[in-house]
Amino acid sequence: MNTPSLTPDDGARAVTGLDAIAAMRLELLTATRFKLHIHLPTLPASVLSSEAELAELRRIAISGRGAEIRVLLGNPSAALRTGHRLIDLAQRLPSVLQIRSPAHDEDENGIKNASSWLLNDASGYLFQPDADRWEGRAALRDGPGQAPLLLQFEQIWERAAPASQLQALGL
Repeated sequence: MNTPSLTPDDGARAVTGLDAIAAMRLELLTATRFKLHIHLPTLPASVLSSEAELAELRRIAISGRGAEIRVLLGNPSAALRTGHRLIDLAQRLPSVLQIRSPAHDEDENGIKNASSWLLNDASGYLFQPDADRWEGRAALRDGPGQAPLLLQFEQIWERAAPASQLQALGL
């Protein structure tokens, strides 16, 4: 019986280190067509702020009628205070790039979810069990691996409140 050879895109693989995580994040952004879901307990300055990442986010945002970028951000006020570049982009594209803050009762145990993940519409994902550590798993195409993360994201999104403090004042 012949077994198909696995390409690097088949299934999840371990990703370790700041540079490897950043490269995988960019690869997933590049593979995204219209929809992107991002869960971040905090927004460090090194995440989603490079020129290449912002260019891909802009491309996704203006990709067409079904474009949608959803971000669940644990501490939007801190991102605003530090002047993160993603906040600027969200203020310029509020109908496409939406940021919400998870409800306080995010987990049944009352413990906030410290993991981060990025999910695209090509069944790709980057999952870090602890957002403060530069290690996790990723896949460019792995629908069964992405499905539970997408389900959890949708559940949290429904209970989350819009991050109104990030809205541009328009004075």
